[in-house]
Amino acid sequence: MPHENDILKAVNLLFDDQLDFLSTLTSHPSTRGNEQSAQNFMASELAQRGYQVDHWNINVKDIENMPGFSPVIANYDDALNVVATHKSRTNQGKSLILNGHIDVVPAGPLDMWDKPPFEPYIKDNYMYGRGVGDMKAGLAANLFALDALKSLGFAPAADVHFQSVVEEECTGNGALACLQRGYKADAVLIPEPFAEQLVTAQIGVIWFQVHLKGVPVHVHEAQNGANAIEAAIPLIAALREMEKRWNLPEHKNKHYHDCHNPLNLNIGKIAGGDWASSVPAWCVFDVRIAIYPNQDIKKAKQDIENTMKRASQQSEYLKTNQPEIIYHGFLAEGYALGDDSSANAALAINTLETAHSFVSGQKLNKVAITATTDARFFGLYADTPALVFGPEAKAIHGFNECVNLESLRRVTQTTALFIANWCQLETL
Repeated sequence: MPHENDILKAVNLLFDDQLDFLSTLTSHPSTRGNEQSAQNFMASELAQRGYQVDHWNINVKDIENMPGFSPVIANYDDALNVVATHKSRTNQGKSLILNGHIDVVPAGPLDMWDKPPFEPYIKDNYMYGRGVGDMKAGLAANLFALDALKSLGFAPAADVHFQSVVEEECTGNGALACLQRGYKADAVLIPEPFAEQLVTAQIGVIWFQVHLKGVPVHVHEAQNGANAIEAAIPLIAALREMEKRWNLPEHKNKHYHDCHNPLNLNIGKIAGGDWASSVPAWCVFDVRIAIYPNQDIKKAKQDIENTMKRASQQSEYLKTNQPEIIYHGFLAEGYALGDDSSANAALAINTLETAHSFVSGQKLNKVAITATTDARFFGLYADTPALVFGPEAKAIHGFNECVNLESLRRVTQTTALFIANWCQLETL
């Protein structure tokens, strides 16, 4: 087995190539439904490296009855997953899944970016571009950690599945489809951009839409109509009160006692009406609300629905014209790696801690986050510890998203060391 310092040097020697790869990958505008070109690029790169590549279109019927499935919000005709597999000759070590998502969130108004979001560039040791941090840098780290080991004449001495999945940003069904396809391992590493910290707990997420119908009339007789947009205002206020209640100290999950308002509610989108001089006949607003690990998702949905019903009773019109709630996208449970007391989880965490300490000279910090990742599928439904550990990034989901390149270098080195110790190594 190569010395640890040799592995770090191998990452350094390939780092310029890694940045070129990341820049090219980031230039693919892989928003939901448009991931095909990026996935084709990934499949080609993996095939050139000699891996067995599984490149398939997700079939909703294959996964819709599986635990963790989220209601589909878009056409899946071009929802492509890519998994590349390294098959070990010796199988001396433990198997591993290196998981990352290719989909990115929309860029928003282009004039609010300093430069076009899908024309990546480097400035002051950061690379900028939509999705560069969340999480194409992580995909690059996974791939080039393997490349570094290969450059030294070694490969993992256990099976490794490299996954590039779709739909992490809205359902997670891409990762779920990998489970349905039979990809399993002893541990999972997901390099989401949480600043070289190990995620020990993550919240779950519920997405839903509230549909309101009004009574359209000419604005000169507005008192005879019912304004669907204004009807949304007290409903949103009721949801805010529900958010406060869910965040009360007595309701907090043990991993979030020191976190202020961990269960964030967001009114993410609203549309309604057709004409400024007509009382609007319709309104739809989209909501995201978080839930704790181990919080019953069915009870949470029931609380949402009861909150809407109670608020509707305050309006004479809504009493007889109840809002319609449609669940779409995320219907995700929370997950806590910190609740996994298995020897396998302890060994995986210790292996990552050792690698991180060697690279950075610092103790591995552990955090509970108020976001969700695909880790839940492996931890909750495949009895597999899922380690979320990735580089520092800024403005993810915002303007001028960027990733710290020195942090990315350290994460790639840490990942390479983790693979070497977790999977062990065999000669090529």
